[in-house]
Amino acid sequence: MTFEPKPIIEFDRGTLTIRHASEAWISEHLGNQTDESVWLVRDPRDDVYRCDAMRAASLARCLKTDDQPSPDVVWALQNPNLNFSNERHLFIGDKRKILLREDQKQAVESFCHGGHQGLIVMPTGTGKTVVAIELMIRLQCSTLIVVPVRDLMYQWHEKILQSTGIDAGLIGDGVHRVSPISVTTYDSAAIHMPRIGDKFSMVIFDEVHHLAGPWRSDAARMSAASSRLGLTATLPREPARLALLHDLVGPVLYQQNIADAAGDTLAQYSVRRIAVRMNEQERTAYSQYSRTIQQFVSDRRQLDPKFTWEDVYKLVADAEGNPESAASAMLAVAAFRSKRKIEEQAAAKMRILEDLFRLHSGSPVIVFTGSNVMARQISTRFLVPCLLSNCAKKERQDLLRGFAEGRYPALVANRVLDEGVDLPEVKTAIVMGGLSSQRQAIQRLGRVLRKGINNETAVLYEVVTEDSGEVQRSRDRRRNEAYRARPKS
Repeated sequence: MTFEPKPIIEFDRGTLTIRHASEAWISEHLGNQTDESVWLVRDPRDDVYRCDAMRAASLARCLKTDDQPSPDVVWALQNPNLNFSNERHLFIGDKRKILLREDQKQAVESFCHGGHQGLIVMPTGTGKTVVAIELMIRLQCSTLIVVPVRDLMYQWHEKILQSTGIDAGLIGDGVHRVSPISVTTYDSAAIHMPRIGDKFSMVIFDEVHHLAGPWRSDAARMSAASSRLGLTATLPREPARLALLHDLVGPVLYQQNIADAAGDTLAQYSVRRIAVRMNEQERTAYSQYSRTIQQFVSDRRQLDPKFTWEDVYKLVADAEGNPESAASAMLAVAAFRSKRKIEEQAAAKMRILEDLFRLHSGSPVIVFTGSNVMARQISTRFLVPCLLSNCAKKERQDLLRGFAEGRYPALVANRVLDEGVDLPEVKTAIVMGGLSSQRQAIQRLGRVLRKGINNETAVLYEVVTEDSGEVQRSRDRRRNEAYRARPKS
């Protein structure tokens, strides 16, 4: 009698391989599968069948017999929980002294009843981290938390320590300490997942909209975690990016918007738009730059009717092949940047900001800008600290601590505070510039919506320059229902 070894499923550099599996065995066990997310390709280099590691749960479901792991196959992954039994191999204690709100309970139950794979959408300030840690404690399994920036990595580490007593591992910012509970950044996850992708039963993607990029999405593909949770305040609007998140993590299991939460789990709020006028010098320069751009686009469309402004950067890059076109393109780009500078740094904005500081004297205020230059100008003029992406970790912590303690009456930032970073109770934010992104707008609004003990109304000011591109960018931001909807009274 010829002995035939059982097929072995192994983790290999972010993929799963099935070794010692004949074509007949694959056809018998996986040929009639109904789950189309499982797909295997024959890899003749290693004489194996191969698929993305993220298909581990689907592959296991197809190989179950009477709801038990199939005895006809050997799972040789590092993570023992991937046998999909009810046995737990990790204890996570609970040191919290809080009670979950009803909406947080609904989010937790939605995930548990949704197959442990999916997206939870909740506004900033409603406690997405609380929901995630509750799920970690309930599931009692090894977990990797993936976050967009280093500040959030350390913030998660501190919250896990406070809530469970576990000193979580850190993977990123020059540290590589892998533990059963670990926190990493998206970029570090994509780099290291080929080696650690089978060590965790659950993966949590904080600010999950960051996962939809071509590089960072590999972090999800190379993880064999069977439980997959995505947290965000705003889902991508593009159908292709949203479909990718559904494939990498799962469907939307729970969704709450700001307008519904206002006055209940979040503070009441209002959004006020203040338009300022350019002075004569600014208006003259702005018109001149606009004519330069319009003339350039008109000239290019005579040569190519399909030309769009986005094509200008291709012309700039082709300085060697077509130096004349590149030179005119560079002049147009310089004019475009000069227009943006006038829009953002109009002199009247500083006067309005001074009035708003006086109006809210005695209360903490956050100022958001569209560039580091504007942030530094405000910081210098009003002698308030400036928080930028290039600030060192110690400096950031000192500024945030000083702001929380009231030593700094205001804090100005470009994009550092747009998402994720915990802030003390703040009820006033002033937007002096930014993108047309609705996501950025909602994240900035969320900075002031944490409900305090005094139930104060939060206010977000948008200061825009009249008769400029800032007006349209503001309109684009305000298309979100959180800006259109009337908060509950």
